[in-house]
Amino acid sequence: MPEEKQKSKKTEEFKISGDELIAKIRGIIKEGNARRIIIKNEKDETILELPLTIGAVGVIVAPALAAVGALAALVTKCTIIVEKK
Repeated sequence: MPEEKQKSKKTEEFKISGDELIAKIRGIIKEGNARRIIIKNEKDETILELPLTIGAVGVIVAPALAAVGALAALVTKCTIIVEKK
């Protein structure tokens, strides 16, 4: 039976306030090694998921940051989970 390769996902988690949200997301995108960003509210419910692909990062950044900006106005505290390559 052939051996299956399992890809391990590296994740980082940040707990921040809503007013820090946009700056943190910009920093993560700028680093360029994130595959997906998940934003959860205080109740640990996923409220936004941003898949990031290398080719589409430039195209995704503006609309994604607009969505994050609207979200930042609605949340006081949130958790950002970053899946890395």
